Amino acid sequence: MSAKVKEADDRLLVEAAQKDPARFIDLYERNFERVYAFVARRVHDRADAEDLTAEVFQQALANLGHFEWRGVPFVAWLYRIASNAIADRWQRASRERGESVAGDRPDERDSVNPEEAERRARIVRLVESLPDDQRRVIEMRFAEGKSIREIAKELKRTTGAVKQLQFRGIQNLREPLNKKPRVRRRESND
Repeated sequence: MSAKVKEADDRLLVEAAQKDPARFIDLYERNFERVYAFVARRVHDRADAEDLTAEVFQQALANLGHFEWRGVPFVAWLYRIASNAIADRWQRASRERGESVAGDRPDERDSVNPEEAERRARIVRLVESLPDDQRRVIEMRFAEGKSIREIAKELKRTTGAVKQLQFRGIQNLREPLNKKPRVRRRESND
């Protein structure tokens, strides 16, 4: 699926869910894995990651009426909600332990600005455009954090074949990632 088609699909799904909240399930199913992986990489505890992911989608549903389409992927908005939820949880935990909020602050790389979320969404779109075998290996290796040996066992392939698929996938991602994305001009309604 091309990036433009996916963006158009996202926009239609958002508009449908804004009219009928029962349609939010489509957005949930489309974005759950990415949001969960985003959260899990930051909290390192499965139960907390599950709780925070649920919280992200609850907040997204509750605030969907305020979402405005600005050409940034819908998942970027979800990443922003997730970043805030993670920061809120960290601050609550620090206060409960009686620690200074300014003290043991998580690495600033963990907080995501809109540009970073958009870059990550672009990477996800590019990964989704890879041939199926390469995409699966890249997702298992980098999103799920599995070892080459684990992937080989699950896919019933040799470790050499998995390494080759990973190498080809990375090569196929390198060129489009090194290109600057085109900046869309906003149309004026004057």
